[in-house]
Amino acid sequence: MTNAGHRLLWTIIALLLVAGGAAALAAGFGTLRGADPQAMLLSPGLLDRWRTAAPWSTLAAAVAGVLIALVGQRLLARELQRPAGSLRGTLSHPGRRPGRTRLAADVLADALVRDLTGNPGVRRARVVLTGDPPRPDVWIRVDLTADAPAAGVREHVRAAVRRFAATTDCQPAHLDVTARIEPGQP
Repeated sequence: MTNAGHRLLWTIIALLLVAGGAAALAAGFGTLRGADPQAMLLSPGLLDRWRTAAPWSTLAAAVAGVLIALVGQRLLARELQRPAGSLRGTLSHPGRRPGRTRLAADVLADALVRDLTGNPGVRRARVVLTGDPPRPDVWIRVDLTADAPAAGVREHVRAAVRRFAATTDCQPAHLDVTARIEPGQP
């Protein structure tokens, strides 16, 4: 699902929950037309049908609750998996002649990580690609040693991103670099 799809889904869910809460609040305060604040939430006819259908009504409610919980768990797991819209599979570029060049996105990210960790001042690096292939967003986190010169590392990261852009023919639309310095002797 795209970023826009996720935003639309969560907006709809939020609006439904707000509308339900506002309706319940309005009914409780008696401001909702036709609603008596002293009346029961469920009608007596509905309560009689519920009791008549027992134990099947309870079983149906339990099954519905479990299904809703599973759907919610799956949605939450998908949200926590990777950044939304991260590139998976292959980047595909049309060629000048008939045909396409296909590059695995994970391989590209790993290659950029290897390039970044080639500097002795960079202990670890992590790269995430998001967005559309011709102009992806590049998210980089580098863990630096305590004695790494900031200017040298900055130039190394710039050069690595330039090499990445030249190699993949993907100019980053957005570049976010986070540098963390490991504690130790400066």
